[in-house]
Amino acid sequence: MPWEISFLNSIQTGIANPVLDTFFKYFTLLGEPVVFILFCLILLVPKRTRKMGIQITLALLGGVIIGNLILKNAIARPRPYTMPGAAIDAVHLLIKQPSDYSFPSGHALASFNAALIVFYNNKRWGILALFGAVVMSFSRMYVFVHYPTDIIGGMLIAVFSSLIMYNVFKALFARYSFELKRPLGKKSAKAK
Repeated sequence: MPWEISFLNSIQTGIANPVLDTFFKYFTLLGEPVVFILFCLILLVPKRTRKMGIQITLALLGGVIIGNLILKNAIARPRPYTMPGAAIDAVHLLIKQPSDYSFPSGHALASFNAALIVFYNNKRWGILALFGAVVMSFSRMYVFVHYPTDIIGGMLIAVFSSLIMYNVFKALFARYSFELKRPLGKKSAKAK
């Protein structure tokens, strides 16, 4: 859409500068899959964050399936730097050109998935995580690899998938106790 190219061009001509270039060039790398895998593994180790780690892992897997495997290939939207009217002459891409399609933004989807699950479990840390997800999403437009609607699409999928994952887990943990009440193989005093 023409307004989206105009918006991206306005970022490049309005606020882009060497300091922000450096910041967003490296900040956007935090949205790479290996970072989210490490984040999930760290959460899975301590018992007090394990439930949240499982929720984030499954929400991210759902996001990858819906966003990256299904929607990106079905919609096949080209990246903004390839479109007519893009200020590509004025834009020196700060990162390696992504090889997949543009819609939805996988970085926005993953960062909002993780941030929303954190928020549902811990409001204080969740607000910080949501701020990080907003900055991550903006970074994808700043480095000229996503349109605004790619970001919005990723966010909406993340809201949907994280709400489902959180509520499914909440219901499962309320209905079933996943922690053993007594060691395996020993009968309770009532059973004797």
